[in-house]
Amino acid sequence: MRAVQVITTTGPSGIEIRDVPEPTPGPDDVLVEVHRVGISFPDLLLSKGEYQLKPEPPFTLGVDFSGTVISGPASAPALFEPGQRVAGVGGYGGGAERVANPAMFTFALPDSLSYDEGAALPMNYLTAQFALAERGHLKADETVLVHGAAGGVGTATIQVAKGYGARVIAVVSTQEKAEVARAAGADETVLVEGFKGAVMALTNDAGVDVVVDVVGGDLFTDSLRVLGTQGRLLVVGFAAGQGIPEVKVNRLLLNNIDVRGVGWGAFAMMRPGYMQQQWQALLPMMESGVVKPPIGRTYDLDGFGQALIDMEERRTLGKSVVKLRD
Repeated sequence: MRAVQVITTTGPSGIEIRDVPEPTPGPDDVLVEVHRVGISFPDLLLSKGEYQLKPEPPFTLGVDFSGTVISGPASAPALFEPGQRVAGVGGYGGGAERVANPAMFTFALPDSLSYDEGAALPMNYLTAQFALAERGHLKADETVLVHGAAGGVGTATIQVAKGYGARVIAVVSTQEKAEVARAAGADETVLVEGFKGAVMALTNDAGVDVVVDVVGGDLFTDSLRVLGTQGRLLVVGFAAGQGIPEVKVNRLLLNNIDVRGVGWGAFAMMRPGYMQQQWQALLPMMESGVVKPPIGRTYDLDGFGQALIDMEERRTLGKSVVKLRD
């Protein structure tokens, strides 16, 4: 079967489509015929050897995927039936025609969502739910500011925040990206240049309750400044690539604000059943339509490397998806 493999950790140029052996499912694995693979930031980091997971090349990329069940886990075959539509997530390895994935990281895909949308859901939306509910303690009617709001994690955060009843202000770099954020559900959008003043004007100088930051870099200090009393800055990532920001802790005293790390992957994987609980929390949002992933560009399997290049150069809108079969 075909798979997207990292041969050398030199970035997207080191990716090849190769024939690899069929997966052998363990007793707790679901064997899935993959239809779509979502492109995620960890894929880019893995291709460069810069992710916290450092598998030895050659290895298969692919964090998010969707498809149909070939067979359920031998330990509990009734959990998944052959032909059932599912989405799944893992550290890597989903970018192949067939995948053996742990049942606890595999989720029944609602009929209202497509395979494209299924491949866009797991990592981004589970991260957003973890950030807002577990780390941000978001309440209905609070205001959430989202950086990088037109990307995969950004649009997921907008929709999950709306699902929890929050007001959402999206920070974007272009008017085209503002349209993407509004289509995802943002109440207001502001351009990144001068976002602090624009946000304070929108909130009558009260500031926001939660900032979700996947960008980092030069935005960090002004993100602290737009927090209202007892506001929470949630650090999800550093897509800007400008180094790790530092916090002068006296800033935290001025308005009783917090900076909180959001490390979803290891936290969730170390707690059996946690991701399934998250999925259950998201299901009503999926069923109501507030969670419906915006799909950006779709690539064929040979275009996986180009999809990563487009992400690195910040051309990605919504979630990019790689198509393996019709």
